[in-house]
Amino acid sequence: MRRREFFTLLGGAAVAWPLVLHAQFVRKTYRIGTLTVSSFERASHFITAFEESMADLGYVSGSNVAYEHRFANGQLERLTDLAKDLAALNVDIIVAGNNASILAAKQVTSTIPIVMTYSIDPIGTGFIASFPRPGGNITGMTGEVTAETWGKRLELVMQVVPAVTRVAVVWNPDVPGMGSAWEAIENAARTLTVTVQSIEVRRLDDFDLVLSALALQPPGALLVLADPLTYARRREIVVAAARNRIPDFYSFREGTDDGGLISYGVNIPALYRRASRFVDRILKGAKPSDLPVEQPARFELVVNLKTAQTLGLTVPPQLLATADEVIE
Repeated sequence: MRRREFFTLLGGAAVAWPLVLHAQFVRKTYRIGTLTVSSFERASHFITAFEESMADLGYVSGSNVAYEHRFANGQLERLTDLAKDLAALNVDIIVAGNNASILAAKQVTSTIPIVMTYSIDPIGTGFIASFPRPGGNITGMTGEVTAETWGKRLELVMQVVPAVTRVAVVWNPDVPGMGSAWEAIENAARTLTVTVQSIEVRRLDDFDLVLSALALQPPGALLVLADPLTYARRREIVVAAARNRIPDFYSFREGTDDGGLISYGVNIPALYRRASRFVDRILKGAKPSDLPVEQPARFELVVNLKTAQTLGLTVPPQLLATADEVIE
């Protein structure tokens, strides 16, 4: 090689090197959308858990990840428009809170990966084909193991209030998958020889009538199923139950945190932390269709002993011994 040619090539390489080095240090900023029925106030603790877990995996807000959080403020009818907003932004992934959010996301995109955090009966609702091979663009976690889990909550009611004859169940039949939950509770009620009263809520405004009904004709116990609406109005339910001296049971621990008697269910912030692992794998190239949907390994039993004492109830010692947490 001639000397002039050598320096020409060297000069060209010198120009190229900074470009190569620059390319090596420029990282893509991923855009992650979350879709939640609750308000920011009610959902901030598990959104924070998700972001903190993402940070542990190396995704730093403002550096290599940007979050687009959407909250429906308890208004299910807003979910579709919020999901469309996320799809229009072309987010890399949508993290959907529960069945109502998952359905809204599914209806607006078949290409953007969707990570479920708290799904109920995802096969029956058509979200996935199977747990090992979900297929499509949806994967993540389910919040219940089997339908019998719902019946287990009714058994807890009977253990703590053995003389109860009527249990009011607050739930939303419009949320996909909740029909199987109600059916499981009815089956358990027949076995336990107790009457269950269906109190259906479909909109936030329905709770005014529900709370009035609890005051006019207090049931022997109250069972509140996990749902975006019941979650959003949980504090009002707890206050109404306390005012009317109704033993109240919840399928989410925030109910007992706010003063309810007993809760039995998955830890929602823990599910959001786990969701970050799915997001990480997808961002690194995994296909949602190949990522098995996970079922919860454990449920938390939380007893609010202070509330039990206020109601004049004695929680069985064996139940206290198995509780994951006792609030005193």
